[in-house]
Amino acid sequence: MKKKATVIGAGNVGATAAMRLAEKELADVVLIDVLEGVPAGKALDLAEAAPIEKHDAGIVGVTGDYSYARDSDIVIITAGIARKPGMSRDDLLATNMKIMHSVTREVAAVAPRAVLIVVSNPLDAMCHVAYEASGFPKSRVIGMAGVLDSARFRTFIAMELKVSVENTHAFVLGGHGDTMVPLPRYSNVAGIPITELLPPDRIAALVERTRTGGAEIVGLLKTGSAYYAPASAAVEMAEAILKDKKKILPCAALLTGEYGIKDLFIGVPVKLGEGGIEEVIEITLTDSEREALNRSADAVRKLVEDMKRLS
Repeated sequence: MKKKATVIGAGNVGATAAMRLAEKELADVVLIDVLEGVPAGKALDLAEAAPIEKHDAGIVGVTGDYSYARDSDIVIITAGIARKPGMSRDDLLATNMKIMHSVTREVAAVAPRAVLIVVSNPLDAMCHVAYEASGFPKSRVIGMAGVLDSARFRTFIAMELKVSVENTHAFVLGGHGDTMVPLPRYSNVAGIPITELLPPDRIAALVERTRTGGAEIVGLLKTGSAYYAPASAAVEMAEAILKDKKKILPCAALLTGEYGIKDLFIGVPVKLGEGGIEEVIEITLTDSEREALNRSADAVRKLVEDMKRLS
């Protein structure tokens, strides 16, 4: 039976994710947005590209009708607003909380067996909203952050060493933001640790660029944020689930004591298969790495507390 994926939000990230899902022929795709005509227009545009790209995935776009998401295997949620001039952090958080809660309730009603991949920001906090609103088990609510942040780290390593990105491997743990924890010890080029290939000052520079990777793109674009890499990251997670690949990827998962962290979504290595998160992989951390992860967890916890205050 053909798989089905729904993407909520037809903006740059959502539309690009829909394109990648279809072109990889991972599933038939439903694109849902609140804007009249936009999801239908983008879906039709993508469908008209299918003869050229040579795939037979079905693509449909609808405005606000969640019945089209019925029995989806995967739901990627990109819905939410970006912070606007004059908008406080609390205003942004409160608005996106409401959007995430509403969207997730709609999805859960028609696709009760779906795996949710949350892309909306602030990522780790929105995972908590989706988890509570859906009533799904923690294995089926996953945040996309670590795959993106690790891809950025891998890109910068490849640029620095002038090697293929296919040879680079990296792990970034923690929350999606300035407190993320890139792990040079666990990052390598064709199995060779980057600590053997680069001096400490260059590694520190790459770590810092990874932490500010999203802001760097925002600064260049002026009026938008990254969407190609975030969409690819979400689709890599979706592919691992739809194909039951048992792939180990860094994702935001609800921890229940792993790494000494409880009742908090935080980025850690997980095994992804058809049931979503099948296992949280605990790796050995040095004292300084653990301290950094705890600081990142504290930042996420503060966001969750702020949401409770605003709700």
